[in-house]
Amino acid sequence: MKLINPIYVSAFAALLLSSCSPALAPMVGTNPANIDKTPLKTTPVKEEDLKRWSHLDLIKDTIPGMSVDKAYKELLKGKKATKVVVGVIDSGVDIDHEDLKGRIWKNPKEIAGNKKDDDNNGYVDDINGWNFLGESNDENLELTRIVKKGPNTPGYAEAKAELDAKLASMNQQKPQVDMIAKADKDIRTYLKKDKYTIADLKAITTTDADLLKSKAIMTSVATQAGEGFQDEIKEYIDYVYEQLNFNLNVNHDGRKLVGDNPNDINDKKYGNGNVKGPDVEDALHGTHVAGIIAQLKGNGKGGDGVVANNVEIMAVRAVPNGDEYDKDIALAIRYAVDNGAKVINGSFGKDYSPQKEWVWDAIKYAASKDVLIVHAAGNDAKNIDTEPNFPSDEVNGKEIADNFLSIGALNKEYGANMVASFSNFGKANVDIFSPGNEIYATIPNNKYKYLQGTSMASPNAAGVAALIRSYYPSLTASQVKHIIMDSGSPITTSVAVGETKTNVPFSNTCVSGKIVNAYNAILMAEQMAKK
Repeated sequence: MKLINPIYVSAFAALLLSSCSPALAPMVGTNPANIDKTPLKTTPVKEEDLKRWSHLDLIKDTIPGMSVDKAYKELLKGKKATKVVVGVIDSGVDIDHEDLKGRIWKNPKEIAGNKKDDDNNGYVDDINGWNFLGESNDENLELTRIVKKGPNTPGYAEAKAELDAKLASMNQQKPQVDMIAKADKDIRTYLKKDKYTIADLKAITTTDADLLKSKAIMTSVATQAGEGFQDEIKEYIDYVYEQLNFNLNVNHDGRKLVGDNPNDINDKKYGNGNVKGPDVEDALHGTHVAGIIAQLKGNGKGGDGVVANNVEIMAVRAVPNGDEYDKDIALAIRYAVDNGAKVINGSFGKDYSPQKEWVWDAIKYAASKDVLIVHAAGNDAKNIDTEPNFPSDEVNGKEIADNFLSIGALNKEYGANMVASFSNFGKANVDIFSPGNEIYATIPNNKYKYLQGTSMASPNAAGVAALIRSYYPSLTASQVKHIIMDSGSPITTSVAVGETKTNVPFSNTCVSGKIVNAYNAILMAEQMAKK
């Protein structure tokens, strides 16, 4: 799983070290001619708006949100909806979170705790979903697994070169990490508290040379990183050590705890029903994704879920701290499909996919069962038309199914920088963009946090898909996909993309040349449902 952390961690490290769709009748509520006349927002976004900016309207609020509020206010009030189940294939979900109460899927045919497969679906006690990782969490990257298999493995040379480069980078950063970690520990020990501020640092008076050095280091870090610098430090340290100890370590075997053969798609009897995982804190990513889709609206606790009512989250744990296995993803898709999900969100991805055929078969299986898959385009700031991000629905330049939606991430500022700096793009392989920067949602143990990534953009789009399927259940997965793409707000300005911040027409960043607009999507769904 490639989260957004590495993007910001890299920037933080650098700071410290330098210290194809069918035509539909036009039914667009937001006039495209008005979009490029929208004034750039020059004032800071208010905190209450920032927590839910993805629901705001481009024209009214001058923020490239999805017009969710407008859809509810003007189109959906008093309208009947049916329950829709959204499968969240991720790192796990804190199903007991206060802001997800009543929003967690429960298997109606399974009896909790009796250690029997009551519904004969092949999974014992799968009450709220399934955990394909069992007690495992920390894993290799796929390129590390390829290197472990030896020189005769397809892709070995490329993977080995990339592994060596990543290891060199991490080993170069490690002394810096150790220095910062020691300085932070020294300050916490002196102050006798774990949390401290820049003011606390400035107030330290001492003649101890080592403590003065630690004070200078942490003052520099805090000044450059700003508020929340301790959290950034921890993320940076954790990232470097997790890379060295697990992700890039050819001697680490994270799969041993699972007990299956990951290279045998027919070896299916593994995992358990604990969808939180062995440590609920490690379910942060999946809990955040679930919240974007379904957290309670209007209760003043977190942000607002895209779907106000009639939505349930089916938790499918298949994404570790490292790269997911193709087998787990293929079986997770099939599990969600077979157990009633109508939309599946996949906020994960990787550069190598040795058994991609298994995942392609699962995508086609989902299509045959009328299930829409919404997937994050990735956080490498690259063109995935030329540098693939897996999984995808493309084989030899052609789509294998019409139920797969690839999502890029938007920043909250309209204009040249509206594509998030980390977001992948691609005129052929990214379908549309939705909000993915500074998204506020649930994290484990009744907490909330801003996170960013195409991992956040994908559930925003998946939420709109679920909204359509809830209010217009007669529409197929393919129709919903094309409604989202065709009803989006068209953007004709140029935007900066990639690591080099190259300016390109927004129409070149994705298939549709548009950003998700829930209001327009509901209008189009209403029209299409009447046909």
